[in-house]
Amino acid sequence: MSRRREPVPFAFVAAADRFRSNVTPPPRERASLGQIAGRWLLGLTLVAGLVGALVLGTPALSTDAGTPAQQSQASQGR
Repeated sequence: MSRRREPVPFAFVAAADRFRSNVTPPPRERASLGQIAGRWLLGLTLVAGLVGALVLGTPALSTDAGTPAQQSQASQGR
């Protein structure tokens, strides 16, 4: 069975690229003072959380190379 090949008009695709609308979108609403303050507060909270995690996590990740290893009493000969 052979399929019939028909030409497909792709002119509408090329025309769509050149199409310009004369309708302008409405201007964006300006954020209120409360919204701006809320965004700043959220950003500061996230940054403070990351800094706090870094400050609290850094000592836990560090190794003390200057202190000698402690020996248990069982390993010391009596």
